[in-house]
Amino acid sequence: MRFYKLLFQQCVRSKEVWISLLLLILLGVVAIIIGNKHLKKQQDAIAEVKTYQEEHFDRQVSLHNDDLGLLLYYANFAYINTLNPLAGVSIGQSDVHPTVKRITIKTFEAQKYDTDLINPMNLQSGNLDLSFVLIYLFPLLVIVLSFNVISEETETGTWRLVAIQAKSKIGFIISKLLVRMLLLCILLLLLFLIAKIILDLPLGSNLLWMLGLSILYIFFWFTVSFFIITFKKSSGFNALLLLSVWLVLIILVPAGTNAYVTAKYPVPEALSTAIAQRDGYHVKWDTDKRATIEKFYQHYPQFKKYGYPTDGFNWLWYYAMQQMGDDDSKKDKDAFNEKIQLREQTSSRIASIVPNMHVQLAFNQLAGTSMNQQIEYLNATDSFHEKLRLFFYPKVFEGKYANTVDWKRFVPEYHTTKTSLHPVKGIVPLIIASILMILISVPMTKRL
Repeated sequence: MRFYKLLFQQCVRSKEVWISLLLLILLGVVAIIIGNKHLKKQQDAIAEVKTYQEEHFDRQVSLHNDDLGLLLYYANFAYINTLNPLAGVSIGQSDVHPTVKRITIKTFEAQKYDTDLINPMNLQSGNLDLSFVLIYLFPLLVIVLSFNVISEETETGTWRLVAIQAKSKIGFIISKLLVRMLLLCILLLLLFLIAKIILDLPLGSNLLWMLGLSILYIFFWFTVSFFIITFKKSSGFNALLLLSVWLVLIILVPAGTNAYVTAKYPVPEALSTAIAQRDGYHVKWDTDKRATIEKFYQHYPQFKKYGYPTDGFNWLWYYAMQQMGDDDSKKDKDAFNEKIQLREQTSSRIASIVPNMHVQLAFNQLAGTSMNQQIEYLNATDSFHEKLRLFFYPKVFEGKYANTVDWKRFVPEYHTTKTSLHPVKGIVPLIIASILMILISVPMTKRL
């Protein structure tokens, strides 16, 4: 025990180490506060929409009671993506996409990707969250604490004494690294404790998963450091090489992966879908009304009983035009969705061999802020929109008054995001990466 106490004192005796530890704690707390503000913003939006929707319907009914079609032109129905408190730890896609979508029964593709107005400079830099601190900054602290584990002993002339007195030189080095890892794990636990208190995180499996993945991630970086220091080079060489590895894994590989995926799966359908949707609706103003209604009945044969009103303006023809906007863009929309899915699958496969990317995607999955979960939410929103159409179309086509509808039933609905993580997929990539680093380090230990 005294031996490990001495190793701990040796580890923290440097002023630079204390500054690094305090700076990381400060950045971690700032990240947690930013995550809390993000959650509060989303919670305020959800709270506001609950009150707003009821008042909104009362106002619309009072203004357009005798014209349900016109009322539904303006009426918004809230569909909410369930807010997970862990989104304050890993903001992910919720940084860009809103938690609440307000849907009308008009063409859906024109509303599907609507988002809040956000300063593009803020979007470019992104929000600082705790996952950023864990994934990007903790490895730097690992480097600060471990780059001179051997070289310091060599440069101060104490390595020969250690070699004589220590039962095992490898055991001595591993002991020094374990002390440093324990220090970082204590710091990690402190940040998670602060996050639990400030963000009011439930003590559940997802939070424990995040903590476990973080510890495995830190362990991986210590195995990288162990491999580098076994070269038994100078402190400057070790620091430079470790920072180069950090730069490659943290910056270059993710950027290269993004460039590769973007080039491999281009999405011109993003523009063509928008154009097809707009043309599908707008050109119908100059198209024969009967032809438009005929196409509408091909999509909804159950409404064919309402006939073919073609004289003047009528809501059946108008909402048929709206429907054509979605129908005419369906081919491009499906191709776009397929490309996005392929991008996500390719990124996930590459991330399985890059620990920092894997941990980031796992954190997003646990927090309900991954791209796949956002796509699921949009698909659920599509189903919600279709349900509204099927409910209101008959009432509009039959000329019902607005006050014949029970508007109290239309409260904001919620989408429940699945946030489970498969144990094998979660931990195996990190374990394999760590074991691989240990295995390639074993031959190098002969230098010691």
